[in-house]
Amino acid sequence: MASEGREGEHPSVTLFRQYLRIRTVQPQPDYGAAVAFLEERACQLGLGCQKVEVAPGRVVTILTWLGTNPRLSSVLLNSHTDVVPVFKEHWSHDPFEAFKDAEGYIYARGTQDMKCVSIQYLEAVRRLKAEGHHFPRTIHMTFVPDEEVGGHQGMELFVQRPEFQALKAGFALDEGLANPTDAFTVFYSERSPWWVRISSTGKPGHSSRFIEDTAAEKLAFEEQLQGWCRAAGEGVTFEFAQKWTEPRVTSTDDSDPWWAAFSGACKDMKLTLEPEIFPAATDSRYLRAVGVPALGFSPMNRTPVLLHDHDERLHEAVFLRGVDIYTRLLPALASVPALPSDG
Repeated sequence: MASEGREGEHPSVTLFRQYLRIRTVQPQPDYGAAVAFLEERACQLGLGCQKVEVAPGRVVTILTWLGTNPRLSSVLLNSHTDVVPVFKEHWSHDPFEAFKDAEGYIYARGTQDMKCVSIQYLEAVRRLKAEGHHFPRTIHMTFVPDEEVGGHQGMELFVQRPEFQALKAGFALDEGLANPTDAFTVFYSERSPWWVRISSTGKPGHSSRFIEDTAAEKLAFEEQLQGWCRAAGEGVTFEFAQKWTEPRVTSTDDSDPWWAAFSGACKDMKLTLEPEIFPAATDSRYLRAVGVPALGFSPMNRTPVLLHDHDERLHEAVFLRGVDIYTRLLPALASVPALPSDG
């Protein structure tokens, strides 16, 4: 085994590597092992733990640190437990060994997307609790399944559940992207994906027979979707597997108390922020759709963007700095004064 447990390794890094070894890889993620891991963390940290099965075998795990004023809306720290598939032949090291090289780079699927953030949340809370801190607002950490396949059996269902409503989420943090420069990227909205499933029926048979009216010949991809179906004739239909038409934008105006708390803490840490619209789609869209402002933020700078890539990796120093950053961010967010929306 690489350097797990070797003298001098930071315990947060050891925990990170332990989580990376859990094979929550699509299409058959070991969610049971992930939930057990999170339950153990809750027990060790003295946090409340709730499990909500939103679909068969799809459990949202909620770890809760109660605030001193439960009437206030809460801060929700979201992360997903699943990771995308790998092609081991293209990796320098086993993608589920969490190998750490001599320079301190940890190679594993999920190092950037987004098991790093999950552990950074946990370790920041651990540190703050150990220092005896208490904050007005409750902090919930949600660990959701199936984000990498659209969130349809994860966050999309969870936000409709009474258990989600009971969290009284007022603001959320979710995943972002690495930034190869000195700056940190923060995402206040994201693209609106349309996933289309097209069905075409026709006469079957081998192509060498020049059969007329086959399913394939009916699709001419030069017109708009409705045009395709009209031109193809009877028997051609399409449906949207996903159609997002109402993107929501989280305020990045200094007058917004949540943004002011987030950006103010980053300014105090002398972090340069680059607000952007996320080029991909995350579970933040489901949170924003039900009225919860969310920012996508993964504190990784001076780091190449390697999510979904071969040899996905993260330097242990970048990971540990992320723990430091959340340790400063959480007090600011959990101490935002009462707002009209808190009811």
